[in-house]
Amino acid sequence: MSEEENVQVDQLLLEHVIEAIRPSLQADGGDLKLVGEKDGVVSVELTGNCAGCPLSTMTMSMGVERVLVENVPGVKRVEAVMADGGMAEPMDNPFYF
Repeated sequence: MSEEENVQVDQLLLEHVIEAIRPSLQADGGDLKLVGEKDGVVSVELTGNCAGCPLSTMTMSMGVERVLVENVPGVKRVEAVMADGGMAEPMDNPFYF
């Protein structure tokens, strides 16, 4: 196992960074809720305008995931979950409106 795989995610730092991301999403009528974290995989729920936005896949990968991976040691990836607890389906083409 590499040293990176052994890093425990600091939950307070994770919550702090998510709180720093939220105003950007809220400015467009959306929001982000931390659902949980396990083994470096962070589960979040996009709400408001972000929940049904065709660009939500880009928001997750190029925005939320990038910021969390870069700023919270131990975070490996971010997954979106739906309000009912199911996993969000990845979009085939995030640029299709």
